[in-house]
Amino acid sequence: MKVILLQDVKPIGKKGDVAEVNDGYARNFLIPKKMASEATKAAVNERNQRIANEEKRRAEEKAAALEMKKNLNGKTVKVPAKCNGDKMYGSVTAQDVADALKTLGFEVDKKKVTIPTIKALGIYDAEVWCYAETVAKIKISVIPE
Repeated sequence: MKVILLQDVKPIGKKGDVAEVNDGYARNFLIPKKMASEATKAAVNERNQRIANEEKRRAEEKAAALEMKKNLNGKTVKVPAKCNGDKMYGSVTAQDVADALKTLGFEVDKKKVTIPTIKALGIYDAEVWCYAETVAKIKISVIPE
């Protein structure tokens, strides 16, 4: 019997795969435990549609990330920091950089910003991960507040 796996089943395959299993195994174990469903024509067609939609969504995300990388590359972001002369109080965090990028119109999560330890005024290099293997290089200018 052909089944569509609804979750990973170790010896058979991964979620979404169409697998051929024994009738008894499918009817008595996989289907009652909601680990698989019978692979009817309609179910297989729905699975193929879902896969096509997922691929399309990923392609759109990648295109948006490449556009964002193109716009971000080489930008200098000014991050104000509280200081007394040359001595900073605290350090600049990824959240500070993400907030500064938001003022420039770029919506970036702080987890996607990679910065060195910044505890002094100056200019530093940083990376913004837009998508898997898509990295934009920016400069951070730490200025007194």
